[in-house]
Amino acid sequence: MTKIKAVALAALLLLLPGNPVLAAKAMPSFSLSAVADAKKISSDDFKNKVLLVTFFATWCPPCREEIPDFIKLQEKLSSKGFSMLGISVDETGPAGVKNLIEQEKINYPVAMADASVLTGFGGISGIPTSFLINRKGDVVKYYPGYVPSSVLQVDIEQVMAEK
Repeated sequence: MTKIKAVALAALLLLLPGNPVLAAKAMPSFSLSAVADAKKISSDDFKNKVLLVTFFATWCPPCREEIPDFIKLQEKLSSKGFSMLGISVDETGPAGVKNLIEQEKINYPVAMADASVLTGFGGISGIPTSFLINRKGDVVKYYPGYVPSSVLQVDIEQVMAEK
């Protein structure tokens, strides 16, 4: 997908009503290498946690706009069983993503997408695209496009409160 098409698609997704709810579906299993240190990041690492997975690219303005909010959510909620995971769809490889991690001081794991994880999450047709996963490992919310942190925080805290 070209950058122009992806940005246009992301812009169209921003016009959709936010915060759609999905029927619960199990998060796909995955094992990816962290961009920062090449350690393995596995879906198993997030068992019994509430997880927000975001698919992004370094060149995507709405994706970049979300990063400070994700950093704050990670800082505020990680001690309560929440985690963020960024998955880059950059086609140029991890070097640019690693620069972004360092520039923005990203405090959550970031990996490069592979075909398996893209397919497992149902195919990613635009970026940013995020998925909220409950402690049972089920995808409970899907967010096409930019999502305000106020919406994310409410949704995350509701999912964290579930038994």
